[in-house]
Amino acid sequence: MVTAKKPPPPITARHVIRRSWKLLIVFSVALCLLALYRLHSQPDLYSPSSSLSRARSRIARHSVGFAGPAKIAFLFLARRDLPLDFLWESFFENAGGALNFSIYIHSAPGFVFDESTTRSRFFHGRQLPNSIQVGWGESSMIEAERLLFATALEDPVNQRFVLLSDSCVPLYNFSFIYNYLMASPRSIVDSFLDVKEGRYNPKMSPIIPKKKWRKGSQWIALIRRHAEVLVDDEVILPVFKKFCRRRPPVDIRKGKLNLKLQKQHNCIPDEHYVQTLLAMSELDGELERRTLTYTLWNNSPNKTESKGWHPMTFNHASAAPQKIREIKEINHVYYETEYRTEWCRINSTAVPCFLFARKFSKGAAMRLLSEGVVGHFDTAALLKPSP
Repeated sequence: MVTAKKPPPPITARHVIRRSWKLLIVFSVALCLLALYRLHSQPDLYSPSSSLSRARSRIARHSVGFAGPAKIAFLFLARRDLPLDFLWESFFENAGGALNFSIYIHSAPGFVFDESTTRSRFFHGRQLPNSIQVGWGESSMIEAERLLFATALEDPVNQRFVLLSDSCVPLYNFSFIYNYLMASPRSIVDSFLDVKEGRYNPKMSPIIPKKKWRKGSQWIALIRRHAEVLVDDEVILPVFKKFCRRRPPVDIRKGKLNLKLQKQHNCIPDEHYVQTLLAMSELDGELERRTLTYTLWNNSPNKTESKGWHPMTFNHASAAPQKIREIKEINHVYYETEYRTEWCRINSTAVPCFLFARKFSKGAAMRLLSEGVVGHFDTAALLKPSP
């Protein structure tokens, strides 16, 4: 005997509405989750890493050919304006045209170089559009440097890259500096073993072994291939950002807490990053291991530290012709930690060690101009009101 199956209960309108609402809710939640995922997966358009990625994608690699003379890219790392712009105006004015140099400036975000902010037409509009806020002794300093190099690499004619501060001055005219840099097939980077100050953090190992840890001046001159290595790095920089940090300065308001703070590991990223990166890339043998920028150091207490090395500022009196001659006559540098004397040479030819110097005040820069160091200039023009 076959038992008849009962027909299914009729679907009511109420049941249909309830099911429709459930599907609508599930669909809405899925859309929200998808939107949230896409929001978090997109890079911050204003972060240093995304700015660098966009610039990196526009770089013309060193194999790309170009017509005309090779250029030197002058990369200025400035707090805001360029107080010595009048001296650099004379320097570039005597370059014989803008075919063999280019200028890039990393300044405070939003600061624009125009007729109202600089005396020199050479700096008009040369600020980076993607500059970041920079703190001394922080990884933001090397991020700003990388942005400068990445932007300059977009022009395939730029073959030498010189990093300068807003207090740097040239010690020679443009022609001398151009021929000096173009004659060398090597980057000129102050780099030596850091065995005394204990800035190496063991937590950097194994990515950065201690034997590859280097120190040196941040004021460097790179050939194009080495500039690409700097901009392409995605391994060493994250380690620096995590483990190379400046120790907080002494603050008398914190009392005994200072004792604890001063036990923290102390590391200044811009004095180690490029040197260590190039050593990790096995490029030590392709460097002139010295700096082109002269700095006069003073080992005395300052407001934040009991003792330490600090750069002296040249004023009108200390920038006397005799002192400038002494700097220009230096032909070697001794590195105590390596017991090494670095004789300054280009292709086995003895050359002066320094092409630039810092830190110079406006008065000191005016004296250089009056002495005709960078070319003919009428210093009376500086007495005119600023724009």
